Amino acid sequence: MADHTSPLESSQLLSPDIPMLTSPPPPPHPPNIVNGDGPQQVILVQVNPGESFTIQRDDGQFQCITGPAQVPMMSPNGSVPQIYVPPGYVQQIIEENGVRRVLVLPQTEFHPGGHSPLHHPPPPPPHAHLQAFIPHPHIMHPPPHLYSGMAGGTGDMNPQYISQYHPAHTTIYSEQDTHPPHGRAAFAHRDERASKTYERLQKKLKERQGTGGGGGGGMALSKDSPPPSPQKSRGTPPSGGDLQNGLGGKGAEEQAQPSTAVTALGKSPERGKETESGALQERLNSICKPVVTDIQARGVSLSWVAPSRTEGDDEPKEGEEDPAEPSFTYEVSVSYSGKDGKYKSAYSDVELSATLQDLRPATDYHVRVQAMCNCLQGIPSEPVSFTTLSCEPDKPSPPRKASGTKSSLVLQWKAPCDNGSKIQNYILQWDEGKGTDTFEQCYYGPQKQYRLTKLSTASRYSFRLAAKNDMGVSEFSEVVHIMTSCSVPAPPLSPELIQSGVTWLCVRWYRPAGSPKEDEISYVLEMEEEGSGYGFQASYDGDDLSHTVRNLHRSTTYRFRVVAYNAEGKSNPSGVSEFTTAPDRPGCPCRLAVKGKPHPTSFRLTWDPPKDNGGSDVTKYVAELSEGLSGCSWNQVYSGSAVECVCDGLSPGCSYQARVHCISAGGESPLTEPLQVQTPPVPPGPCQPPRVIGKPKAREVQLRWAPPLVDGGSAVSSYSVEMFAPQMDEGREVYQGSEVDCTVGSLLPGRTYGFRLRAANKAGYGPFSERSEVTTGPGAPEACRPPHVTCKSPTCAVISWETPSCNGAAVSEYRLEWGEAEGSMPMCYTGAALSHEMRGLLPDTNYFCRVQAVNVAGVGPFSDAVLCQTPCSVPAPVSNVHALRESEMRVEGCRTTERGVDEDDDEDEEDEQARPLLYSPSTCLGLRWEAPCDHGSEITSYLIDLGERQPILTGPVTKYIIQNLQPDTTYRIRIQALNILGAGPCSHTFKLKTKPLPPLPPRLECTASSHQTLRFKWGEGPAKAQPTDSLQYHLQMEDKSGRFISLYKGPCHTHKVQRLNESTSYVFRIQAFNEAGEGPFSTVYTFTTPRSPPAPLKAPRVERVDESCEVSWETLPPMKGDPVIYCLQSMQGNSEFKQIYKGSATSYQLPNLSSSTEYRFRVCAIRQCQDAPEIIGPYSSTVILLPPRVDSPGVSGTTGSKAAEAQKPKRSMTDEQFSFLIIALLAVTSILIAVAIQYFVIE
Repeated sequence: MADHTSPLESSQLLSPDIPMLTSPPPPPHPPNIVNGDGPQQVILVQVNPGESFTIQRDDGQFQCITGPAQVPMMSPNGSVPQIYVPPGYVQQIIEENGVRRVLVLPQTEFHPGGHSPLHHPPPPPPHAHLQAFIPHPHIMHPPPHLYSGMAGGTGDMNPQYISQYHPAHTTIYSEQDTHPPHGRAAFAHRDERASKTYERLQKKLKERQGTGGGGGGGMALSKDSPPPSPQKSRGTPPSGGDLQNGLGGKGAEEQAQPSTAVTALGKSPERGKETESGALQERLNSICKPVVTDIQARGVSLSWVAPSRTEGDDEPKEGEEDPAEPSFTYEVSVSYSGKDGKYKSAYSDVELSATLQDLRPATDYHVRVQAMCNCLQGIPSEPVSFTTLSCEPDKPSPPRKASGTKSSLVLQWKAPCDNGSKIQNYILQWDEGKGTDTFEQCYYGPQKQYRLTKLSTASRYSFRLAAKNDMGVSEFSEVVHIMTSCSVPAPPLSPELIQSGVTWLCVRWYRPAGSPKEDEISYVLEMEEEGSGYGFQASYDGDDLSHTVRNLHRSTTYRFRVVAYNAEGKSNPSGVSEFTTAPDRPGCPCRLAVKGKPHPTSFRLTWDPPKDNGGSDVTKYVAELSEGLSGCSWNQVYSGSAVECVCDGLSPGCSYQARVHCISAGGESPLTEPLQVQTPPVPPGPCQPPRVIGKPKAREVQLRWAPPLVDGGSAVSSYSVEMFAPQMDEGREVYQGSEVDCTVGSLLPGRTYGFRLRAANKAGYGPFSERSEVTTGPGAPEACRPPHVTCKSPTCAVISWETPSCNGAAVSEYRLEWGEAEGSMPMCYTGAALSHEMRGLLPDTNYFCRVQAVNVAGVGPFSDAVLCQTPCSVPAPVSNVHALRESEMRVEGCRTTERGVDEDDDEDEEDEQARPLLYSPSTCLGLRWEAPCDHGSEITSYLIDLGERQPILTGPVTKYIIQNLQPDTTYRIRIQALNILGAGPCSHTFKLKTKPLPPLPPRLECTASSHQTLRFKWGEGPAKAQPTDSLQYHLQMEDKSGRFISLYKGPCHTHKVQRLNESTSYVFRIQAFNEAGEGPFSTVYTFTTPRSPPAPLKAPRVERVDESCEVSWETLPPMKGDPVIYCLQSMQGNSEFKQIYKGSATSYQLPNLSSSTEYRFRVCAIRQCQDAPEIIGPYSSTVILLPPRVDSPGVSGTTGSKAAEAQKPKRSMTDEQFSFLIIALLAVTSILIAVAIQYFVIE
């Protein structure tokens, strides 16, 4: 199943035609029974070819399984699961040789004649409450033929195992399947063998119903259900060795027996989908093997042909629409372990070709292609084999040092992959010890090692390696640095202490003096603990010059020394150094408590020294205090050697936490547990001055205040507010209560009053706050004077105004409105300034503005509106630039080089095509743009910037053709408009490319000629045009008025000109063109038609006169001034024709005829040309003169008349009859040609 199961992708959308199964939780152990010997059973769900089976896993993901496949499902309990039977179908349980199978068959009524209607019901809607099966964990490969099977076992079918049914997933194929795998059509009637099979199955079914289902516990059919018939399998059932679910033997053979076929009255949508799916599957299976091209060492190119329609699918049936061509996806898989080896996917896309990269050189590969469409997957094609080419070897590994001395090195290396060609030599390069990136060759040969001598002591050398074969040299390996040996190092200096800890010491030492930098020296650090008696022990061995020794004892002395060594040996030990570890931190102080009674702002702490001082005396104690019970922020309040302290500067009525720790030479001790202390409360502190809420009215104000910042450690219970009237030193209480706001009334308008307040808690009243002044009755300001507008630039203006009368309240802000229409002016500024600058204005535009003042009392009226006009400016940037079409680059309306072209945009398309091109698209570029806004000053010209070329200045036009450009070149162009005020901004840069140069004209040759036709040939190529020809030709001929008319335009290389006059000279020229444009015309060619021969004459008339005869023929007029003569020939018996007359006469008398000889005559016309030889026309038909007969006197009259009648020549056809005959032949020929074109070309 692993080879046929694919995850549900986004393209495989769920549809009602695909059943969905909800998977229950997986069992604790995989089932190990197949024949029903345990509590779990395996049910095989057969998935037909070209169809899919969708299940829902326990993680909520959907999985789509495409056929052909066999899905193992598992029953959690020991019973046989019940298959869902939709309306119109019945289920039948058959047991054979201890194996039980369930058949889902269409509900048909058995008729002896073998004809029973069958309708495919639509699939029922999915049931959310139906439980499905989980996939079997073991991988099961599909059998070669699909069949229905179910593991044998006992038990009834439980409703909770009902699965949604659809014909696409039925475990037995019905006989109505329109696509059997071997292309055989379903039987329309039952044969004798099918009838016997049906009777045998019916008999077994009745026996089970009478005995309660035998020993299998199967479910009996209802009385209303018709007797089901066995279904025909899609092929021969698999052998017993291929069955994995216990089916085989006689039961499988009976399943494969053909049963009664029925004729469907109608084709349901599901039936049509199965037919279409089967046809598409056969089409996917018919893909041909790919074609290999362009084989390289590490790559190859492949191509293939899309699957073609099968026979019978070329044309849709009557009444059906032509189905759309499906979209195929192709997957290319590669194997290098043989044609039957494992294939790996290398390409998947919709293209019909692919290029495979990253192949191994000189390797045999096998490639096959597989077609897919939607959820269907075809059979892979036959594999095609190829071998990649050989190439240079792979990049070798760096050489390594095998051995060495102070003056020599022996290097070795391994052979890399030769890539199909044997490695002949190796190239070893080195830098000669100079330390540069310049390498020189030091060895070239087939060996895999090399010895270098006469080297410097303790020097570093760099090497790299390359391999060479017949195909070339490989890349060089990575550079490796190798040192030569040196002498034993000198004793290092005594080690030094960097830092010490409680259980560690960080020690460092120095490199021995005089040792070269290239010498690789290692060190051994030896340590001895004081009083241990073990002597020096090695604690470090390495290349570092420092080391931290850990796991030591606190306050303990240790002795250290260092030994240096290299490849030549060890040095003497250094001098001994003694270091002592630091002491440990002490324990926390004991019995933290408060001494005496806490005061509102202070209390006294006391504690005892720690029990463990960590090996050193305590130097000081630190006390910390935190306000509140959270313990988030701690502040140091004492640091000293005493064991008590006073914490002052506290807040009354607050909770505090206190803690203490001590410090010694070993560090800080842990903190004690926090001690909670509560200070008594005091009266609250002063409040903030009361503030006015809202706008003061004329006779009352509303005040509000906040609680005091310091409540004295107790909640505030009440407030007292006092008021001071104008010119009074004593205040009176106007409010007392617990609220934080009040309203004071009975005030005078326009007066200033003072207010103060105080708060009280359970400890008493606190001090008064500062006095706050409040003025009543302010008014809205007056209207401002009209503002003054000054234009700084075409896009910027400054508006200023004066301060109006404030009416007792200072103006807090001004509001400015600005707009192009007096009735619609949006607000553009709000603030306290007396001026505002407007930016981003349009040049040459009228604007209106007005202003109003605002204070705390309200908003004043607007000033009078002021009109201003911005000055003119440079034009706006050019936009909407387009390239001119070739049809617009015509003679009419064009101007000279580098001058603008202003044409009408609505010009007729046919007139544009009729005009010849004046400008070549290979050297010219036509531009069109829209005129930008002139900003009040008329645009005088445009400037076209071409980058490297000199800018082009044009007039006030919107079209221009740039000439004298390079063919097939891209130009970056931008356009700028100018007026009398200056140049506007440039347009966006856009790219245009000139076309390549058009082709040159070919040589024109006349290959055949007649008096009415001329056949021409030009260029090199086939006579007929190819579909891929991009080069075309245009042949023209000069008419009587001197103009050239078009004769042929197309890709062919030959053309025949007809309906010409004889002995006439004609002038021709030819032109070649392609997508680059039309090339120049060739020089004119003159060809002359020959003179036409005389027309054929009718058969001559012959009259016998005694011993002679007179031969006469028709007369031909002179041909364009050339006289016509005649030539008469005669033949006696079986001899040859001989000329007997030549002249201008139209009759001739032949004397001395023989009475026993038969004569034959024919005549032709000859045209006598003045400046050319004679032209002989075709001969006429032959007329026969028979010898006279000698008969008896009685019949002499009759015989004479018959002889005379026989001697008369046969009448020839008239001109009208001959013309009618030619027209009839032409009509018949035309009809035959039309029929042939209709049959062979169109259809």
